Amino acid sequence: MAVSVPVLATVISLHLIAFVLAIGAESRRSKAKIMPDEYDDRTFCVYDTDASTVYGLAAFALLLVSQVVVLGVTRCLCFGKGLVTGRSSTCATLFFIFSWITFLGAEACLLAGSARNAYHTKYRGAFGQNNLSCATLRKGVFAAGAALTLLSLLTSIAYYWTHSRADTGGWEKHQNEGVGLAASNFNHHQQQGGEFEKA
Repeated sequence: MAVSVPVLATVISLHLIAFVLAIGAESRRSKAKIMPDEYDDRTFCVYDTDASTVYGLAAFALLLVSQVVVLGVTRCLCFGKGLVTGRSSTCATLFFIFSWITFLGAEACLLAGSARNAYHTKYRGAFGQNNLSCATLRKGVFAAGAALTLLSLLTSIAYYWTHSRADTGGWEKHQNEGVGLAASNFNHHQQQGGEFEKA
């Protein structure tokens, strides 16, 4: 199976867009501030935009689509034709495992970050209480998802590349050997035929 440029372009584009969205989600995390109630002395949490949640979920979806594309093309390493034994198949298997690890790690960070960022606590404090706790997403969750997205991109490309080199290699080698053997037998029979004619 030859490497397909459209497949590579699709996978790279989806990963890079997911990376940019994850960075955007990190920079747009919801922040909260304590505000006094206008009717009494109680306090409550006021949150700003939820854009980070939208960015995180969009990055999650794009990364999922990209992984499906790679697995669909390579048939998830398990359902396609046999890989040629050797260095290429070993590398393909290793990169397959690494791509799944980085993919699942990135998706976990993006999904958990989006869910946590969307969770807004609005506990009211007691009268005159100023140290009200407003739950927010800790810094670095979406950044970790962005970093793992880049690693997922690298391992997915490496897996697709090595799989393309190893896929059906054994069958093609066997087919070529069969063609060469048939040609050799044909030439041998021709030589024998020529000897019979001379005799």
